[in-house]
Amino acid sequence: MTDTQDPIVLAIMAELDAGKPGASIAPEQVARAVAEQKRTPKDPADLWRKYLPAVKQQAIHLARAGRIELLRKGKPVDDPAHAKGVVRYRRPAGAIPAAPDEG
Repeated sequence: MTDTQDPIVLAIMAELDAGKPGASIAPEQVARAVAEQKRTPKDPADLWRKYLPAVKQQAIHLARAGRIELLRKGKPVDDPAHAKGVVRYRRPAGAIPAAPDEG
């Protein structure tokens, strides 16, 4: 499975595409979107928490590839793997949103 087929990557990119250009999103927002796609009637209300580690892992991968930026206090993080505390995601300045068929 390539990262463009990974549902977490697709969710991160879809959430970024849905927002205003230059806007950032929270990891929780992506985890909630993924949880809603996978929810069954028996799942707890906080199912999104299960997906948060995977969202963070894929965000690090995307940041290292230059597809997104991890922000801490509104500024890009130098080393995404060592970002601590509250972080947000956004497309790099000048990035063009993916075409619908690219993912």
